[in-house]
Amino acid sequence: MVPLPKFQPLPLSRAPAPFSHPNWFFEIKWDGFRALLYSDKDGVRLVSRNGNNFKSFPGLCEGLARNLKGRRCVLDGEIVCLDQHGKPQFRDLLFRRGEPLFYAFDLLWDEHAWSDDEEERRRFRNGEDVRYLPLIDRKLRLRAVVPKRGERLLYCDHVEQHGEGLFRLVCEHDLEGIVAKRKFDPYLPDQASWRKIRNKSYSQWIGREELFEREQETSPDFEVWSGYALACADISV
Repeated sequence: MVPLPKFQPLPLSRAPAPFSHPNWFFEIKWDGFRALLYSDKDGVRLVSRNGNNFKSFPGLCEGLARNLKGRRCVLDGEIVCLDQHGKPQFRDLLFRRGEPLFYAFDLLWDEHAWSDDEEERRRFRNGEDVRYLPLIDRKLRLRAVVPKRGERLLYCDHVEQHGEGLFRLVCEHDLEGIVAKRKFDPYLPDQASWRKIRNKSYSQWIGREELFEREQETSPDFEVWSGYALACADISV
């Protein structure tokens, strides 16, 4: 069997202010760890933006493997911990005080050929690199990959055109921000532009650097803290 290909996640650039446009999708920016999810019959691996395996979430990987049932695919998304109201709690994620989940917002590769053309299906019998498809098509395929009632795997939905309206709601609910994506762009660094718009009043930014410093000084387990620090280095800010 052909090994899963390795990918680099698309970077995020900053936009100074929210905007609205009919050719753009807008998603909630979940406060967590960006990761690529590699799934095959042997299980699930979560890999950071810097190419490091996340080893602190074995339970999450097991749950994701149950959700995907051995399906060979590569997803882009965010590892998060949600409270009872569905809001991300970064400290719970960082110090493993909650049950982590994976919000999938893109599909990069999939074992299933989606074409009705038999020749095309033979061509992609070992899987299909879907990064060259427009985002609008990738999200449709992603929606079919993510189970409707996933145990640990969730689909990151989007709003079309109305970025300013979504941003107002995000600020009202004290969330990190939004991400803007052109809906016809492929998943290629030189052709895609993902823009993050931060909520400058987001309460969980307050004291975050001090939190890291304090926990580093008081943690009795240096190896555990080193793992946390490595994960923090991969946070999209």
